[in-house]
Amino acid sequence: MTAAAKTATRPAPVGTHYEQDFYTWTQEQGARLRAGDLAGLDRENLAEEIESLGRSQFDSLVSALRIVLLHMLKWDHQPARRTRSWAISIATYRADAADELKDSPGLKSRLDEALDRAYRRARLEASKETRLPLKRFAEDCPYTLEEVLNRPFAIDPDETP
Repeated sequence: MTAAAKTATRPAPVGTHYEQDFYTWTQEQGARLRAGDLAGLDRENLAEEIESLGRSQFDSLVSALRIVLLHMLKWDHQPARRTRSWAISIATYRADAADELKDSPGLKSRLDEALDRAYRRARLEASKETRLPLKRFAEDCPYTLEEVLNRPFAIDPDETP
C-alpha cells in the first residue's frame, strides 16, 4: 500500500478541528501525545505547527539582528546624532540574539542567512529613519558577523568604545 493510500484510508482524528478552535486543538493534541495515542493525532497539522515553531525562532533571530544593524547604521552614518539609546538598543538586541542562539544552537548554521535578511530590512529602515538616500547604505552588509555581535559601543558617556 502506498503512503498516499495509507493516508487516504486513515480515519480523521477525533476531537476539535484545527481550523475551528486552535487553542483547544493544541491542548487535545498535547494530551494525546502524552498518552501515547498516536492514532488520534492530527499528524499533518501537528507537523506543520512544529515546523512553524522553528521558523519562528529563526525569525526572532533575524529581528534581533535587524535592530542591531539598524542602530549600527544610524551610529555610523549620523555620528552627530548618536545617542545612548542607540547603544542600549544594540546591547539589548545583541543579548536577544545571543539568547536565541543559546536556546537553539541549530540556528548557528543559518547565521549568514539571518544576517543577510536582517540587513536588507535594516538598510531600508535606516534610510527612512535618517532621511538619507538609500544609496548611501551599502547594498550588502558592510559588517562582519563578529562586528555585529561584538563591536563595542559605549553606553555611558565616560566609557570609550
